[in-house]
Amino acid sequence: MKDYLVRGLVNKRNARVFAVNTTNLTNKAREELGLWPCASAALGRTMAVTLMMGAMNKDQEKLTVNINGGGEMGTVLATTHCDGKIKGFVANPEVHYEYNSTKKLAVGMCVGNNGTLQVIRDMGLKQPMTSEVQLQTGEIGDDFAYYFYVSEQVPSVVSVGVLVDTDNSVLSAGGFIIQLLPEATDEDITFIENKMKGFPPVSDLIHQGKTPEEILEMIFGDEVEILAHQDVFYECDCSREKMAEALAALPDSELDAIINEDHGADLKCQFCHKSYHFSEEDLKQIQNNKHQ
Repeated sequence: MKDYLVRGLVNKRNARVFAVNTTNLTNKAREELGLWPCASAALGRTMAVTLMMGAMNKDQEKLTVNINGGGEMGTVLATTHCDGKIKGFVANPEVHYEYNSTKKLAVGMCVGNNGTLQVIRDMGLKQPMTSEVQLQTGEIGDDFAYYFYVSEQVPSVVSVGVLVDTDNSVLSAGGFIIQLLPEATDEDITFIENKMKGFPPVSDLIHQGKTPEEILEMIFGDEVEILAHQDVFYECDCSREKMAEALAALPDSELDAIINEDHGADLKCQFCHKSYHFSEEDLKQIQNNKHQ
């Protein structure tokens, strides 16, 4: 099954809904970044929500989610231009814990909850808009639900999951978001709360072959109206030109030191691990171009 996202409305329940399958793109991130299971789960969950948040925007702004809970995993970051393409990274992907009682991945323990979830929206203005909340659990889904409630005043259900096989490959990944509209009644809230009691993990449903539409129909039946579909991909847009721009942005003193002491530079993209080599002559050319 290909990765894609759906956006819809449930008018009878005064809610808007999003659901996404991100199995293939999460597996691609795992392969390119060398992610261990907990890192695959943390980044996979974060990318699923980030893509659904991108679908909430009318314009293709740049959306970046930055999570750092003080745990051994360090920063978990995902970024998209709200066009279905996403990239991300984990600062320390080689961390792995399981909960003894369930043998499930201890994502919250690896991420930590002594830190923040930060959302940065860059709409091409002078300054990007940044909002931030304290992490609650480090399990990602609950933290985003808290973010929507505190930062955007939108009561939301956020369910995300990643199922990892014994060979570390990703069997399934994705999630759904239910957001109450201002017209929502107590009856609507109770209906959704009751539906969520004992609802299967979303990663299990995707692994069983359920589509994003079918998952939403399990909750709302034929009341859900799908408004849009969007294919989603893990894609890094790094290039030699962008790396050269990063070098050009360095202070002259730092660029001088790289030229005179290192006689070259090797830059590695944190999103895809592709390497770019710049010789001493390349660096001198970059420095000359800066001052033309």
